[in-house]
Amino acid sequence: MFRRLVRLQGPLGNILSPDKVCPRSHQFRSAVNYSSALAEKGRFYKDVSISQGEGGLYEINLDRRKLKTPGGKLFTTPNEAMAIAVATEWDAQKDTLKYYSMHLTTLCNTALDNPTHRNKEQMITAALKYLETDTICYRVDEPHSLVELQKNEWDPVLHWIENRYNVTIGSSSNILGPEIPNSTKDTFRQHLKSYNFWSMTGLEFVITQLKSVVLAIGMIDRHLSVEQAVLLSRLEEEYQIKYWGNVEWAHDYDMYELRARTAAGALFVHLSSESSTVKRKLMQD
Repeated sequence: MFRRLVRLQGPLGNILSPDKVCPRSHQFRSAVNYSSALAEKGRFYKDVSISQGEGGLYEINLDRRKLKTPGGKLFTTPNEAMAIAVATEWDAQKDTLKYYSMHLTTLCNTALDNPTHRNKEQMITAALKYLETDTICYRVDEPHSLVELQKNEWDPVLHWIENRYNVTIGSSSNILGPEIPNSTKDTFRQHLKSYNFWSMTGLEFVITQLKSVVLAIGMIDRHLSVEQAVLLSRLEEEYQIKYWGNVEWAHDYDMYELRARTAAGALFVHLSSESSTVKRKLMQD
């Protein structure tokens, strides 16, 4: 069978032994645990490449040996764009492999191994539960400055999604939160059904990072940037820090980490929906 090996130019080069890449003994319960369980180890390969295998799927090669998932499956991606992105993560690793920083690889592993054994419908149901406890739907009733801040920053996003999807969500300072109409849940359920399994894996990851369906969809729909979505998800925390101070380096680290995870999840959603082949020129640029 014809196999096309695509060499990644510039800093990207040719990706090792499956049992060395992702030991089977390291299982996971979620995308985050799946990554952190592998911790760190020394880099054991020199070159990274991608190749097209059976069924048009793309594979990642470490020194020409195929990457596998923690569950022992051949690591494949549905398109060339995703393969390039994953290969870039592996190539960007220095002397020590930081698996917990390889968010796209982790999400691919999650989609391939499906460690929670769920189908797309179950994933949608789990994602929609966040709508009932959505970050921007829960409001404080004091102090006044924070009440106003939430209203000024969160209401425009809430109004945007209500208008875009013709739904009612609302907000509340009640501990039970707003009562979400069944028609709203049905509308979002139908919308999420348009996502394929891989895209839904990425979207659910973003929702759990932001603790918000509204902010996640706002970002995926390109109404919000990653920075905006993350800041809005941390609005109350940022308010408290402004008044009470913080451990600066810890705050910055948490912020950058959340941005990285959220950006990776959003990119994963879009790459999972990508059907066109990325041209060789794009890889060389």
